[in-house]
Amino acid sequence: MGPCTPTTSVFSISAVRLGPEAKVISEGRSFPYLSFTACKSSDKDVKKPGAGGDKKPPSKVEAFLVTPQTLAQDIEMPGSLMPAEETELHPEVSGRVTGIYFNEGSNVGQGAMLVKLYDGDLQAQLSKLRIQLKVAKETLERYESLLKIGGVSVQEVETYKLSVNNIQADMNIVQTSIGRTSLRAPFSGRLGLRNISIGAYITPATTISTLRKISQLKLEFTVPEKYGTGMKPGGKIRFSMDNNEKTYAARIIATENNIAEETRSLRVRAVVDKADADLIAGAFVKVKIDLGKNDSALMIPSQAVIPKARNKQVIVYSGGIANMATVTTGIRDSSMVEITSGLKAGDTIIITGLLTTKQGSKVIISKVNKP
Repeated sequence: MGPCTPTTSVFSISAVRLGPEAKVISEGRSFPYLSFTACKSSDKDVKKPGAGGDKKPPSKVEAFLVTPQTLAQDIEMPGSLMPAEETELHPEVSGRVTGIYFNEGSNVGQGAMLVKLYDGDLQAQLSKLRIQLKVAKETLERYESLLKIGGVSVQEVETYKLSVNNIQADMNIVQTSIGRTSLRAPFSGRLGLRNISIGAYITPATTISTLRKISQLKLEFTVPEKYGTGMKPGGKIRFSMDNNEKTYAARIIATENNIAEETRSLRVRAVVDKADADLIAGAFVKVKIDLGKNDSALMIPSQAVIPKARNKQVIVYSGGIANMATVTTGIRDSSMVEITSGLKAGDTIIITGLLTTKQGSKVIISKVNKP
């Protein structure tokens, strides 16, 4: 503030008292004893907004030098083991169980008898038809002998031939029905738990047990859509389990014919090359798929990628200025991510202060990290 200079001024004041008997108290009288003091500020003491003292200094950030690296492209996906063949065992017809010929958890061969249902009525029908067939054949033989001497007509002989054939057809029907009362193993494998007992009345909806082919296992897993084209029949994959350190091999046999819309992934099935006692159907495994090697992959720290609504961006340092660049990412690991487009070897990207750094911001590199 500048110095204050007292100033004395003389004023002419008129005072008026309001009311019905209003009188002029004074008019035109001088009061030389009134004085006022005013202080004048110097223009030099007033700061103008936007002066040099309010400028924000450049931010100090760390950077990363983009350098080509050798990248072994492989992915690890969860999967599960499944038997090469598996089925639930159901009877073909309804009936009472008269025999069970397997033990729970036992191995059986193809065609082995497992369960027998009551077939007494069918056996009786078959016996009756056998007797009828025997009589019909004997009668046919006599008529054929009479036909040779002209004792009967050809039509009569043909009628008895038809009778014999009809009886044989009926016998085949009954024998087929008898066969349906027996449940046999459709393939060699291991049986599960038994769900029935002797004397139980069962129907085709009853699950007797399960049968799994354990001599060979299949492996099922899914891969992201972008890796689907690499899943060709005959391709080799590796997998491991959490309970041991072994690595097993498998061969891709087929893929699903469409991409799942919910997960944008492709379902793949492989067959395990070699059976092992440690491999159990239904077990969780980690599938490792080798996608080849890239000697000029551009890998940057995952923290440098800024996710946006429609794309992904990184901040590129150039001549003290920060510039936003849109990139496309590829394979990831625990700390690095592959950049397939948007950057080139030799670029310098910012890896700290990402939230406060904007397009065109001035920055100072405090440290440059290298792969």
